[in-house]
Amino acid sequence: AFNSGDDIHTITASQVFNLPVDMVTPQMRSRAKAVNFGIVYGIGAFSLAKDIGVSNKEAKQYIDNYLAHYSGVNDYMQKMIDLAKDKGYSETLFHRKRYLRAFGERVARNMPIQGTAADIIKIAMVKVDDRLAKENMKSRLILQVHDELIVEAPEDEAQKALEIVTEEMENACKMK
Repeated sequence: AFNSGDDIHTITASQVFNLPVDMVTPQMRSRAKAVNFGIVYGIGAFSLAKDIGVSNKEAKQYIDNYLAHYSGVNDYMQKMIDLAKDKGYSETLFHRKRYLRAFGERVARNMPIQGTAADIIKIAMVKVDDRLAKENMKSRLILQVHDELIVEAPEDEAQKALEIVTEEMENACKMK
């Protein structure tokens, strides 16, 4: 789905709910999105149920269906846990380390993904800020919220600022 530009959450919903893509409802997509992000962050059935408004049993079924369909995800998460136990830390793609203590398994699973995402948005922030300055624009990067960058721009620079932000965020890191 990533390589072909398809919507990853719709594809996941289609596969987890065993339906054709054109039968996936917005609610199914939303639930699949919660599962996509929740599982890699170590969410359990109780928290997922609360987040998406379903029973614990239904949430557990979503998680089980997801992990059955995407068996590589579970293998990857276990590998991250085992690696972190051996090394005493978990690390991002850019080798930023987080040393582990009692909550180590959740961090070991979460750090390589969420930490790398944080690294990427920081790289994008630097690139956007440098580019705005290099192009002598009045537009300024003012805030980062999760995976979003907020730029304040005069109206006559808004389109150019949008193009710069889009280009620099999309090219902050190239991955397969």
